[in-house]
Amino acid sequence: MAIIAIFCAKIASAPLADGILSRMISRYRYGSLQWIDLESPTHKEVHDIAEEFSLEPLIAEELLLPSTKPRVEFHQGYSYVILHFPAPRQAHGSFEQEVDFVIGNDFLITTHYDAIDPLHKFSKVFEVNSLLDKSNIADHGFFLFFYMLKKMYREIEHRIDHVRHGLITIEQHLFEGHEVRMVRAISESANELLNLRQAIEPHREVLKDMEAMGSQFFGEKFVAYLKALSNEYYRVHNHIMRNTDSLHELRETNNSLLSTKENETMRTLTLMALLTFPLALFVAIFDINAKDNPIIGKPYDFWIIVGIVMTAGGLMLWYFKHRRWL
Repeated sequence: MAIIAIFCAKIASAPLADGILSRMISRYRYGSLQWIDLESPTHKEVHDIAEEFSLEPLIAEELLLPSTKPRVEFHQGYSYVILHFPAPRQAHGSFEQEVDFVIGNDFLITTHYDAIDPLHKFSKVFEVNSLLDKSNIADHGFFLFFYMLKKMYREIEHRIDHVRHGLITIEQHLFEGHEVRMVRAISESANELLNLRQAIEPHREVLKDMEAMGSQFFGEKFVAYLKALSNEYYRVHNHIMRNTDSLHELRETNNSLLSTKENETMRTLTLMALLTFPLALFVAIFDINAKDNPIIGKPYDFWIIVGIVMTAGGLMLWYFKHRRWL
């Protein structure tokens, strides 16, 4: 496909009169297709974009405010999709980030309220593919949405792989006597998998609705791509669930090892108490300064008591081993 124009404009952060900070507006053009990426846009910026692409006022308002629930809507000439993705591991606060997509015939608008690393990476790939004329995104905004969503799912898979490598490390250390330290490592991996799962699970219904209505809205040639997106989601979701199952098994194993170690410790302490109490009582009896004490005062009385204690202790140990308590 011939390149008609390649254009990328970025508006850097600048304080506005109403105190709102405009972070970044990026425009990319490849052929007749435009991608406009808005990061924390102001009311005026969204209003200008809405006028440029004939978006309904309600959609413009949605682009300004975060939404709690992902969904898809079909309008005249474009579709509006809200999806949440896992936030970076180092992020504080919410465990997910929202991205709004407005998909038109020859444009794609993305809006988000934080820096989205997969979108930044995709922009670099998009620029290179445009310059080299190697992109196969054709001339419809849905194709751009398709490849962008696949890129974001790939990023989630990288995080799942990171968790999987952590589980392998946990498994290696599990039988090396580090059960207590592994409790924290298992909890951190469980929290990461839970956040990933909670962030993408609502995608199922959105993609299902897109697949059901997409053939009517986009056309029959997009049906295979819609199914491919659903398959991509299920592949990522199943990857999370497999690692979650593995983590549960590791947690059960670690809990069993901890319980066994605690039981062994309690058993040892109980046997020590059972062994030392009678001997201590025996010594205490002979320590009584009584008139008729049969041992105290006789020659070698100390060694006689030591010998009796050692003999009694040996007999008790033999009995414990005979009963297989040791």
